Amino acid sequence: MKAAREMALNVSAAPLPIVFIFGPFDPSGSTGLPADAVTCAELGCHAVGTLTGVLVQDTATVEALEPITPELMDDQARCLLEDMPAHAMKVGPLYTTETVSVLAQITADYSSVPVVVHLQRQPAALVEDELDAEDTQAALLELVLPQTDLVVTDHTLLQQWQSHGVLPGQTTDHAINALLEYGASAVLVSGVPGSGKTRDYVLLDENSQSARWAVEVSEPIIDSDGLLATAVTCELAHGSEMSLAIERGIAYVNAMAARRFQPGMGGRIFNRSRS
Repeated sequence: MKAAREMALNVSAAPLPIVFIFGPFDPSGSTGLPADAVTCAELGCHAVGTLTGVLVQDTATVEALEPITPELMDDQARCLLEDMPAHAMKVGPLYTTETVSVLAQITADYSSVPVVVHLQRQPAALVEDELDAEDTQAALLELVLPQTDLVVTDHTLLQQWQSHGVLPGQTTDHAINALLEYGASAVLVSGVPGSGKTRDYVLLDENSQSARWAVEVSEPIIDSDGLLATAVTCELAHGSEMSLAIERGIAYVNAMAARRFQPGMGGRIFNRSRS
């Protein structure tokens, strides 16, 4: 009995890789810090987080957003990072140029920590000042991407940014190369039209190494790319090389597609628990 108790204590005391997440609080549990914390736990990591905003949201719509002040974001992040080591960082939505500047300084100060940035659309209803939204996008590209190991985004967003002049060209390759020119080490794009009924993942890195994964079209699930970014971040925290981390992340998202449910009147979400 004594030996069993000692073994249990040793197991519980085993260190977990720490994943640092910058993202909003989504009270529905569909996205953001609550969802990412569960995913990290399932993938053998401990999640710590810094809020970028507080959402009023259910599974159908986002009704309101309160961005976090840059001072509060900086204080929370520094407090955590001075207390424990971060093995990898995931960056979700940022809503002001000031918080983008804070993040850029933090990632510069911890340049040895791999950074995964999930680029995504802001809900149109929340963009009251279009100029501020554009400034925030520009700041993210110019200040954060040079320190980013992997950008995760979707084909539709890249098309939208190209049509608005945020990124040049008209093809996915043009958009990916533009993100690489900003300084990102690699870009992973989901939902790229493939052959037949597939929507593919396309990867290109700074060394012109590329890869493509074909996925059969299925019913949309809220935060698929967010789940992918978190899974890849966890793999990096465990020490995996980027190529392996991406392969495992895609495999994890594909497996999780069978674990979806619809808790409310909105879209289907992932069952992130082990049950």
